[in-house]
Amino acid sequence: QVQLVESGGGLVQPGGSLTLSCAASGSIISINAMGWYRQAPGMQRVLVASTTSGGSTDYADSVKGRFTISRDNAKNTVYLQMNSLKPEDTAVYYCNADVSSHAAWGTITYNYWGQGTQVTVSS
Repeated sequence: QVQLVESGGGLVQPGGSLTLSCAASGSIISINAMGWYRQAPGMQRVLVASTTSGGSTDYADSVKGRFTISRDNAKNTVYLQMNSLKPEDTAVYYCNADVSSHAAWGTITYNYWGQGTQVTVSS
C-alpha cells in the first residue's frame, strides 16, 4: 500500500558529504514521524535522526552537528544531509515513517521501512 524509496547512498571519502532521500508513495493520508536509522555489521539498528510532522528534529549524539534531517511534506519526502563523514558512519541506512493510509476497511497507520542503502566512508 505504501512504499519508501531511497536514493543517494554510495562511497565517499572521510570528510566528504552525502545526501540521502526517501520518498513515500501510495495511498497516503498523512505522514507522521519520519526518521533515518543505520546498521553497521555486527551492530544493532539505531536511530540516527528523526523529524515530526511539525518539523522538529532530534539526532543521535554521534551525528549532532554533522547531519541534518529535513522533510518536504508536499513531496512526502525526507532527506538526510550528511557532512564531515567519518569511517564510523559506514552502515546501511534505512528510512522509516509512520504513515496513515487508505485500506479496504478504512484508515490504518503503519510503520514502514525503506529497503536500505549502503553508505561507505573510506579513503
